[in-house]
Amino acid sequence: MEKNIPEAIRPDPVSKFMRIFSVICLLSLGIPNAFADPAAELASFSVFDKVDLAALANSPSVAHGVPMSGSYISAQSCFVVAAPAARVAEALRQWNPARHSDLKVLLHSDLPSSPGPANFSRLSSAPNNGAVQSLVSATLKGSTDLQISNEEAKKLPTSGGSMAGPVANFWAGVLSGRARAFSSGGTRSQPPYDHTGKAVRPAEEFSGLMQQQDKIRKQFSGLIDGSGNGRGGGEPFWELLTADEQGVLTLGASYRRSGPNGGSQAADVLYYASGGYYVGLTLYQMWPVDIGGKPSTLVWRGDFISAAAIVGLHGIERVASESSMMRDISKAVSAFRRDIGGGR
Repeated sequence: MEKNIPEAIRPDPVSKFMRIFSVICLLSLGIPNAFADPAAELASFSVFDKVDLAALANSPSVAHGVPMSGSYISAQSCFVVAAPAARVAEALRQWNPARHSDLKVLLHSDLPSSPGPANFSRLSSAPNNGAVQSLVSATLKGSTDLQISNEEAKKLPTSGGSMAGPVANFWAGVLSGRARAFSSGGTRSQPPYDHTGKAVRPAEEFSGLMQQQDKIRKQFSGLIDGSGNGRGGGEPFWELLTADEQGVLTLGASYRRSGPNGGSQAADVLYYASGGYYVGLTLYQMWPVDIGGKPSTLVWRGDFISAAAIVGLHGIERVASESSMMRDISKAVSAFRRDIGGGR
């Protein structure tokens, strides 16, 4: 879906591998999930203690996530789609938020595993609106708000008045270089955002997303462990979007994992952003359910972001920031349900 984070003692890697391998073997043998009831499993790791499937089929529920500190905030949502789980999972994989103008995703495109600048040629035809012009202006001025490395900053253009030409060429180089680095080494291979004056490292921000989410980290351990934190893979993509009226370029990768009883999990890892936020993670779990005799799908979604603007927020200000995030999520969920024909 929409593409609009004190470390504990590390477990022994061999033992960790054997535990994950054992779980995968059990799933492949069709061992039933410990929770036969999807609603009970949902309640075991989310903020939704009780859910009414019939009510969720009519109206999704969006809520504040578990409170987080530092640069992190989160939100959770759950909803029902009137379609079989396999169809919903595939629709989620192929969904393009850029088809909906209210989601503020201007461009969305899939990438090969090792892209070059040519894979970002659509930058030259980006909309000439205020958000894009703000990114162009920041690029030409070499603004320290740009989340790039000092090495990348050495190639900043000094001429051009639109996204096309030198500005597009610069960003195509940055994005393709970072995408190739991610493909070979995951988030740990990403250069720091030290042009900002702070040595912010995407890998550290990504690791931090789940450190305050014990139940969710446990529920999605098999997926999270293989979703970019240390290696790349997945299905890569890039986007040009609007965040706080500013144009933002972002890189991400999508992952999915089949589960027992026809269910599945998915993740969208946003490992690079030119501004607006450091990194983001969206997790999904899907269960097949029956609503009024029709095969349907219960979906849980969790959104987690790390952003510089969050660090100094406390109390009502932090809640307000989460509320804004929740409104965007609600729009995305509604658009997805409409696209698949599973909601209004």
